[in-house]
Amino acid sequence: MIKGMKIITFLTFFLLLLFSIEVSSCGTPKIGNTPATVEEAEAILAKQAKKKAKAAKKAKKEAYKRFWKMQSKEAKKSIKRNKRRQKKIEKAKRKSHY
Repeated sequence: MIKGMKIITFLTFFLLLLFSIEVSSCGTPKIGNTPATVEEAEAILAKQAKKKAKAAKKAKKEAYKRFWKMQSKEAKKSIKRNKRRQKKIEKAKRKSHY
């Protein structure tokens, strides 16, 4: 009985070891996926950056729309007035420095 338990435990650890080695080798980069030249790699990175920037811009636009949709009419007026007042203050500050 004890000998049988040792064999089962050994087999379990052995299979677990094989499985962990197999899983860790799945993430290795494939030869076909890597770009051949530096220019190709830069082009791919630029394309990825452009895609991320576009997604970020879209998310910002959606957040802006959601923010304005949630505001009441009085709050919208107040926010716009404050924004105009801040612009005037900034403009006056720029003029006074010169």
